[in-house]
Amino acid sequence: MKILKYLFLLLLLSLVALSIFVATQKGDFTVERSKVINSPKSAVFNYVNDYKNWADFGSWTAQDPEMKINYPQNTIGKGASYSWEGKEGNGSMKTIFVKENDSIAQKMNFEGTASTVFWSFKDTVGGTKVTWKTTGKMSFLFKIYTAFNGGVNKVIGSMYEKSLANLDKILDYEINTYTVKVNGLIKMPETFYLHQTFTSEISKVIKNFRIVTPKIITFCEKNNLPLAGKPFVIYHTYDLVNGLTKISICVPIKNQIYTSEGSDLLTGKLEAFEAVKTTLTGDYSHIIKAMDITNAYIASRQIAINPSLSHIEVYTAGKTETKSPSKWVTEIYYPTKPTLVANPINAVPNKTAIIPNTTAILAPKTDIVVPKARLEVIVPKTKTDVVVPKAKKDAVIPKAKKTVPTPVKEVEIPSEF
Repeated sequence: MKILKYLFLLLLLSLVALSIFVATQKGDFTVERSKVINSPKSAVFNYVNDYKNWADFGSWTAQDPEMKINYPQNTIGKGASYSWEGKEGNGSMKTIFVKENDSIAQKMNFEGTASTVFWSFKDTVGGTKVTWKTTGKMSFLFKIYTAFNGGVNKVIGSMYEKSLANLDKILDYEINTYTVKVNGLIKMPETFYLHQTFTSEISKVIKNFRIVTPKIITFCEKNNLPLAGKPFVIYHTYDLVNGLTKISICVPIKNQIYTSEGSDLLTGKLEAFEAVKTTLTGDYSHIIKAMDITNAYIASRQIAINPSLSHIEVYTAGKTETKSPSKWVTEIYYPTKPTLVANPINAVPNKTAIIPNTTAILAPKTDIVVPKARLEVIVPKTKTDVVVPKAKKDAVIPKAKKTVPTPVKEVEIPSEF
């Protein structure tokens, strides 16, 4: 009996000693890890800036597959947040600062331990250098946990190292796997839409699209306006030198409506038109490459483009349809000039008038699939065979009389854009 008392006393003294030791340990901590990610800076930044992607690269989800994650409506940018409930404890995180394509600051609380989390993104050889840092003050329970697991630097540091390795692996495939397909000339139907128009930095178009589009869709839902397709953006201007563009963020609707004067949302209509279509399958960061390929296709076939706007982008499949960037689909349309038709001339008595058609003969549609490859547009030379009928024997072939064609006044159909 005395032995049990001694053992109990010894255990109690050990617990007291351990408590005193833990309590006297320094509670402040700083942990930092860095890794070069083999992906463009903007792609890495946008991926990390959305909490819905964290479950894919965070090492903690592999350790606790039954973890329950709660997402509010806003998971991107300043003010975004999320929370979780797991076997190791519960926590929450909120974004308090964002500098586009540069840095992110967040506040985290895990079982009473509050910390500030910093991310930085820098261009470097081989991709993007990502630095993940956290500073804070440990709670008593967290001190005990880290004391039995090698210290706070090992606990958090190993978690950051595994997560950054996962981030590199995911982005290397998901961001860098893409294809560009030039579909050729297609006809687009008449479209009614609601839109908001403003000038934006080119680099922030997708961010603005993700903010404005839900507002328009919510307006449609509240007013029982059925949608008629995927959201799209009309680029009225596209200034690469200054990095600015005038855009209309649009949601197509089935029927034309009229909004009240002074409303943030306006109604619009696209008349049916012909355009050169290109399909980008993959992350949106490859949009410039897709545009370059399209412009090369247009130039090689001497297709006349409508100068009243730059182009139109339709987001057929994105983050709401699939979490995998390699499966996102963006359709690009370059509207062509309206068809030119000549006036009737050279009417022949008692016969149908001869009306020359000046419509340009366009090259047939061609699909060009470019999987991470250099585009080489080959325009075949046109061979013309001229057949001259044999003259009858002793026939006299009169000399051809040189004719001067009557000038034809071109009438351009007004653009509906």
